[in-house]
Amino acid sequence: MAEQENCARLTRAAKKRAAALSVDEQPVLKKRVVLGELRNVCNVAKVGSGDESQKQKRKVTKRSKAKKAIVIKKEDVTKDDVHDFDTKSDDPQFCGQYISDIYEYLHNMEMDPKRRPLPDYIEKVQTDVTLNMRGILVDWLVEVAEEYKLVSDTLYLTVNYIDRYLSLNALNRQKLQLLGISSMLIASKYEEINPPNVEDFCDITDNTYTKQEVVKMESDILNSLKFELGNPTMKTFLRRFTRIAQEDYKSVNLRLEFLGYYLAELSLLDYNCLKFLPSLVAASVIFVARYILHPKKHPWNLVLQKYTRYKPSDLEECVRIVHDLYLSRRGGGLQAVREKYKQHKFKYVATMPSPPEIPAAALEDVTE
Repeated sequence: MAEQENCARLTRAAKKRAAALSVDEQPVLKKRVVLGELRNVCNVAKVGSGDESQKQKRKVTKRSKAKKAIVIKKEDVTKDDVHDFDTKSDDPQFCGQYISDIYEYLHNMEMDPKRRPLPDYIEKVQTDVTLNMRGILVDWLVEVAEEYKLVSDTLYLTVNYIDRYLSLNALNRQKLQLLGISSMLIASKYEEINPPNVEDFCDITDNTYTKQEVVKMESDILNSLKFELGNPTMKTFLRRFTRIAQEDYKSVNLRLEFLGYYLAELSLLDYNCLKFLPSLVAASVIFVARYILHPKKHPWNLVLQKYTRYKPSDLEECVRIVHDLYLSRRGGGLQAVREKYKQHKFKYVATMPSPPEIPAAALEDVTE
C-alpha cells in the first residue's frame, strides 16, 4: 500500500513537471534603431522594449543594491575634526582606514591629460561631427544600457571612451554610431559580469554595421587610448559624495541618491561639461540635488567642502549648467534620461519641481 502511494506521488510530480515544460513562451519582436545619417538636430528614435527571451538568455547578474544607513550627527563633525568621517562605519567595504589614500590617487588620476578628453575637440578636431550629434548618440546609448540592463559605470566609461577617441581622431558622422556601440562593448567587457556580445550590438543598430566593422573599431579605440581604460568617472566620485551628503539625514534618502544619478546622467549629454573634472561635476550634482530637495537651506557644508575639495564658488559655473539641464533649458530635445527617471523605481525624481534660479546666496562659501 505504501509503495502504491509513493508511485502515485511520483506520477503526479512528473505530470506537473511535464506541464510546466510544455508551456511555450511567445517571443516579442525587438525594435531596433538605426541612427543613420545624423543631422544637427536633437531627436532620436527610441529603443524598443526588446525580446524577453533574449534578455533571459543573456541576463546580466546585477550588483547588490543593498544600502546601509550611515548616521552622522552634526555634533560629531566639527570644523577641526572632519577627518573622522571615513572611520565611523564598521563596514569593511567602505575601506575606512585607507579610503582617503584611494581618493587621493583617483584625484591625481583624473587630472592626467592622457586620461581626459579635450574640452573643445569638436571645434579643433572634428569636421563632420557636431555637439548635437554627440548629444543624440549619448542619449541613445542611455537607452541601450537600459535595454541590456548594464550597470551605470558601463555608461560613464562608454562616454569617456567616445570623447577621448574623438579628441584624437576626426570621424565621419556615418561611423559615429559605430564608435558608440564599440565603446560600449569595451566598457561592458571592463565592468560587466556577463557583457553583451558583438552580435547584440550589431542587432541594436538593425545590423547597420557588421561584426567585422565593430571588432575593427574596437581595435582602433583600444589603440588610440593606449589601453588606458580604468579611468575614474563622475560615478566614481558620486558614490562617495552621495554617502557624505547623507549625513544630514537620519536614514538613507533615496530621493537624494536618485536625483544625483539623474543629474549626473543629464550632464553626460552636455558637451560643455567636458571642461570640468569628473569630481567637480559630481560635487556640482550633489549641490544641485540638495538645493532642489531643500531650496531654503544652504546646499553646502564644511563636511562636503572637506571631502569633495570644492567650495561653492568653485562649483558655480557647473552648478548653473546642471540646473539648466534639470529645467530642460539645455538638451531639452533629448528625452531618454528624462523618461528613465520618471519611473517609480527612481522615485519620479525627473518630475520634482525646482526654483527657476539658484540665488547668489546659495553659492556663497560656508565658514561654519
